[in-house]
Amino acid sequence: MLSGFIIKRMQICSTFHSSQPLASFCWRNNNASNFTGCGRRSKEVLKWVKDQPAWQRSEGRDHILPVHHPWSFKSVRRFMKNAIWLLPDMDSTGNWYKPGEVWLEKDLILPYVPNVEVCDGQCLQKSEHHRKTLLFFRGRLKRNAGGKIRWKLVEELRGAEGVVIEEGTAGDKGKAAAQDGMRRSIFCLSPAGDTPSSARLFDAIVSGCIPVIVSDELELPFEGLLDYRKIALFVSSDDAVKPGWLLAFLKSVESSKIKEMRENLGRHSKHFLYSSPAQLLGPEDFTWRMIAGKVVNIKMHIRRSQRMVKNSRALCTCECQTVNITTNL
Repeated sequence: MLSGFIIKRMQICSTFHSSQPLASFCWRNNNASNFTGCGRRSKEVLKWVKDQPAWQRSEGRDHILPVHHPWSFKSVRRFMKNAIWLLPDMDSTGNWYKPGEVWLEKDLILPYVPNVEVCDGQCLQKSEHHRKTLLFFRGRLKRNAGGKIRWKLVEELRGAEGVVIEEGTAGDKGKAAAQDGMRRSIFCLSPAGDTPSSARLFDAIVSGCIPVIVSDELELPFEGLLDYRKIALFVSSDDAVKPGWLLAFLKSVESSKIKEMRENLGRHSKHFLYSSPAQLLGPEDFTWRMIAGKVVNIKMHIRRSQRMVKNSRALCTCECQTVNITTNL
């Protein structure tokens, strides 16, 4: 049964059906031409997938496709948009995904792999008295698209008391500096990058540093299972760049609230830590729980598509709705 297959939580790169799976694939590309879906191999894989009886039976609706980078398979996406996509985020500005390709009811957001070591219960207790920095950020200060908010925040916060903002660097030294900074801070700034999401969010969560999210278009992993208001603060871009507003807001958060949120971070960090074998309540487990919630809707779309006749009414999805475009005024 379909539900039984999901409960077993077999490999993510697979299809699932009420009968035995007839097609299984994980589309992985290791060079630039295939990465965007423009290479000959990608086109061959696309043809092979679409020729499978399993794909044709559902037009791909009961297939799962890892697309965990905003550039992946750009030239072939339109042919595979019925499948469930596993995504790093869901940009609705039109910069990365075209209207009708992705939407929350169909697809699934997955968390980034944290770049820092998890701060466990003992670490959280030990770091409690060392968190003297009010707000910390270490990463690329200049980004494109929605990430332009980063430089605006730098200009607003530069030199402010209790604030540490640093340009990020790669390698072990950069990782150690980020980890140390987060474990010494109360709040960690998590602004948009080139896409609405950023690895900083998940680094902050596993470091016990309360994320301050400044990303108006952000969609979050497993939000059907998690209430992010318990572990993060959400600030609009307009408010964040008002002179003095952000620091005044953070200083107004009561110490009891900070303690509660930090304890919640300790309890929630396991939801963002990938492992092999997968653990109960880890991101792999949550992925299948979220997919299980889509099963009824998937079956409805498959059965509807199989009984439709000429002139049947089209079913409206995000594809026939006005896309939300962010413009500079």
